[in-house]
Amino acid sequence: MKLHMLAPSVGAKKNPKRIGRGPGSGHGKTATKGHKGIKARSGGGKRPGFEGGQMPLIRRLPKYGFRYPFRTEYAVINLKSLVTLGTVDQITPSVLAGAGLIKKKTQLVKILGTGDLGRPVTIQAHKFSKSALEKIQAAGGRAEVISSV
Repeated sequence: MKLHMLAPSVGAKKNPKRIGRGPGSGHGKTATKGHKGIKARSGGGKRPGFEGGQMPLIRRLPKYGFRYPFRTEYAVINLKSLVTLGTVDQITPSVLAGAGLIKKKTQLVKILGTGDLGRPVTIQAHKFSKSALEKIQAAGGRAEVISSV
């Protein structure tokens, strides 16, 4: 068996339907579109979402929500996730990115207080919740705020 001998199985490939190529093709004259009517016309058919004159779903549903385009989004990390980092003494955004806890080391990071730290650790982040600060200090660690600018 060589590459030039490969072929699809019999009946697997069909020739495309060639429409509008004269009466001998069997698909001439109206080109399989029938006689008159909206679907026989150029550009014919209904627009997406058209429901036969009924009020379309997109207009029946209420408008809702707004997202402020200039918001600052933080990658949120809980203290219990930091325990999985092992024996790292200083936790920075680049360490978190290396461990796969955040996507990019340039992301803004906020530390939340779910879970406990078992040992003293220095954590650098852009924001800390009050409970996270208390738990870090109770474990004997330090929380250093990085400027986000």
